[in-house]
Amino acid sequence: MERGLVEERIQEMMRDSGALLEGHFLLTSGLHSAFYLQCALLLRFPAYAAFAGKEIARLVQKLQPTVVVAPAIGGLIIGHEVARALDIPFIFCEREDGKMRLRRFPFPEKAGVVVVEDVITTGGSVEEVGTLMEEKGAKWLATACIVNRSGGKHILPHDPLSLWNLSFPVYSPEECPMCSKGIPCVKPGSRK
Repeated sequence: MERGLVEERIQEMMRDSGALLEGHFLLTSGLHSAFYLQCALLLRFPAYAAFAGKEIARLVQKLQPTVVVAPAIGGLIIGHEVARALDIPFIFCEREDGKMRLRRFPFPEKAGVVVVEDVITTGGSVEEVGTLMEEKGAKWLATACIVNRSGGKHILPHDPLSLWNLSFPVYSPEECPMCSKGIPCVKPGSRK
């Protein structure tokens, strides 16, 4: 499917599933936003998850990855769908004592890995996973996501491949217009 059509379809699925939230949100980065993408609401629909996974797989297949790895929790469903579309193994890392660890799987030494996430804002969790893979001997080929909302201000060593690039305004707590209006702030993500 043509890139522009894929982006339109992802936006349509976000709206249909209620995954695009409006309000006052505390992002994992510590910044505030009036918008939040809750991809779990999108990925609860198997057909939407399969579509996004297949399209991300098309973006990364030329790199010939041998393993898909994702940070838990956000990357679990979409990472599995990408691995299914590529017909390669899927593993995930989870936070233990504040750090990403590979706990449930043998380490994919010398594998070519693609790190998959649902949404990237700063890339912090993805960077932890990719760095862990490289430190243990795997090759971090690329990062891919459903939505890249970093606006180019991520901490990754390479630009993520994504189905939808967007940039919502974000604010430091001191400059946040919602804070100045006394609107309660919600932390909807997986990292508290």
